[in-house]
Amino acid sequence: MSEFKFPTEEVDLPSGGLLYPKDNPLSSGKVEIKYMTAKEEDILTNQSYIQKGTVLDKVLESVIINKAIKLKDLLIGDKNALLIATRILGYGKKYKVIHKGETIDIDLTELENKPFDPSTLIEGKNELAFTLPHSETKITYRLLDGHDNAKIDAELKGLKKIQKDHVPELTTRLKHIIVSVNGDEDSKSIREFVDGYMLARDSRAFREHLKISQPDVDMSIILDSGEEVEVPLGLNFFWPDA
Repeated sequence: MSEFKFPTEEVDLPSGGLLYPKDNPLSSGKVEIKYMTAKEEDILTNQSYIQKGTVLDKVLESVIINKAIKLKDLLIGDKNALLIATRILGYGKKYKVIHKGETIDIDLTELENKPFDPSTLIEGKNELAFTLPHSETKITYRLLDGHDNAKIDAELKGLKKIQKDHVPELTTRLKHIIVSVNGDEDSKSIREFVDGYMLARDSRAFREHLKISQPDVDMSIILDSGEEVEVPLGLNFFWPDA
């Protein structure tokens, strides 16, 4: 059995690797993964991982060939691409979703990466530029990776203990995403801007910009009725009808 070689596939990252440092293996824009085996099914049924919410991360860690790749370095959109590819290699391209009592058959190979425009990318950094349309404030921002999400989750958990009735999730996320305001990178200044000076319509415009511009897989599908729905990613994503 030592001579047996697992089949593998290369996955193109939606970011093209452009937002990672040159010395990070993710900067190649491609990640090699192996086909799922019974070992990964063991991971998917591990109750401890399920309860901790780490089960999908554990699966990805298992199938990624290059162990120098740190999962928390992955941008959210790149991680989504790897999850979809892993599901296809494990159980095939067909995925059934129940929506409003109707069964929808989805071909996962038809999901495509969103176009990513790197024209505002600050070279060598996970940092892009945007001008808020109403106040004309110039900001730079970063796209969230696993490290950022862990920090945000920890901060929100702490805030829930202090402010049980209202946890400012939106502004907390914005404070971690925005890197500078009119060239000022001081974290205190950024927090003051978000809390006291960022117009609601600028906040909405920025969130819409993020939604359409950040590298990711386009998870939306159009039904025969013309309705647009999002393909759900979760633990059930890896358990097709048996």
